[in-house]
Amino acid sequence: MARTRRIVRELPSSPENLAAALVPRNDFVGEVAGDEPNTFVQGDGPFSTYHRTVVADGELIRDTTSYRLIIPWFAWLFAWPVRRTLRRREMNPQTGVQPWWAPPDRLDPHQSLLLGLLAAGSLVAAYTNTLFTQTANYAAKDFDVGKFGQGMGGVAVRIGVVFALPIAFMADRLGRRKMILLAAWLAPIISASGALAPTFPVLVATQSVGRPMGLALDLLIAVAATEEMPKNSRAYAVSVLAMASGLGAGVAVMGLPLVRHGDSGWRLVYLLTLIWILVAVDLGRRLPETKRFERPHVTAPPLQRMRFAQIAAVSFFANLFVAPASFFQNRYLDEVRGLSPSQVAIFTFSTATPAALGFVVGGKVADVRGRRRLLVVALPASTALLLWSFSVGGPGLWFGAFGAGFIGGIAYPAFAVYRTELFPTGNRGRAAGLVTASALIGGSLGLLLVGRLLDSGWSYGRALSLVAIGELIAVIIVGTRYPETAHKDLDELNPEPAVLTD
Repeated sequence: MARTRRIVRELPSSPENLAAALVPRNDFVGEVAGDEPNTFVQGDGPFSTYHRTVVADGELIRDTTSYRLIIPWFAWLFAWPVRRTLRRREMNPQTGVQPWWAPPDRLDPHQSLLLGLLAAGSLVAAYTNTLFTQTANYAAKDFDVGKFGQGMGGVAVRIGVVFALPIAFMADRLGRRKMILLAAWLAPIISASGALAPTFPVLVATQSVGRPMGLALDLLIAVAATEEMPKNSRAYAVSVLAMASGLGAGVAVMGLPLVRHGDSGWRLVYLLTLIWILVAVDLGRRLPETKRFERPHVTAPPLQRMRFAQIAAVSFFANLFVAPASFFQNRYLDEVRGLSPSQVAIFTFSTATPAALGFVVGGKVADVRGRRRLLVVALPASTALLLWSFSVGGPGLWFGAFGAGFIGGIAYPAFAVYRTELFPTGNRGRAAGLVTASALIGGSLGLLLVGRLLDSGWSYGRALSLVAIGELIAVIIVGTRYPETAHKDLDELNPEPAVLTD
């Protein structure tokens, strides 16, 4: 838990300064008068404890703020911007305007706690989802498996999404919390068992179950975040979860130098998965059920077919390109560009880190300006830059991947939030699971096609250019068929018949 912090500001004593200090804040935190004179406590905000006291002492006015952030796991990330915001009294404290790095809406303690815990869960989901992609090349070499066999392994792991669907479906009946906890335990334990695989097919079998548990965890985290965040901050929440996912995937990348410990060094990366049991334990202690699920609602209503078809089609066509571009990147860097495992890790970090900045920008823009136009511009630009990185070497390789990561990060919050916004509470988990399945089917076809083309002598750039047509189709569907969902409550987007209660 974050420790209690203290800020003391001393101002020259004057009626103007005293009057300004005694104005309750209404920006990042909403203050209300405390029990004692000239004291203020939190009326609304992301703190577990908050207390501000103003004392006029001779020639000085002493303004003292004590606070403790309620954000679990990531309080360190927000410590400096929160402190800087609370110190800045020269800005009008009653504007109600959030600082640039904060969500458009002010989050309450419940929402802040939930978002932090869900972000911790995203670490687990991202690591287990990234694990096979990052290590498949080295495991395939150890087992003497070719590109097509490696691609088939990737397809088999993606087909394992069938194991994620029951968890997503049960979340609509039993609750988000129970299924998130189940997936948070199963994902690291089953994925870590890949370290003991005697053959490549056995490794694929373990990840065909472990990775879907991570997928189920990821999609249910998105469902819970969508249900609990205010209407103007849902994309921002997705951006925070995406940054956490990037960190979780980064831990998997950090483990890549372990593959240098012999031909079977990749097994050590799988053993690292067991560290995420700590997150599962914490989720079991503190994760609440979403308030929206606890409200009366229609259970398992019929899916709106046209709406589902549009979302599923975009996920399918986008992943025709994204899945093989991600899956074969390490092999491209190894075989074509001659990068060592350590250099691959450096490349991944230096080109993927900008995506975290893109998430911040994209989440805020999607919530303030809207989702659809952002996607129509950002998706083609990101695809073009990534294709370029597979076609050139030297600085162009790094710049293309850098730009693709940054612009793709901008697009991601808007792209992902649609999957949960456009479905009602009673089938939000089911819809998210089926959309994820559609994405994995598209990715699997892309992997098979690109793997076959590479084995036939096609270059990486040429093979990926073919499947990039899917991105173009996805953009057309978004631009012509998607509704705008920014600034709209979930009940407005998904009207349900009244539910009678006792």
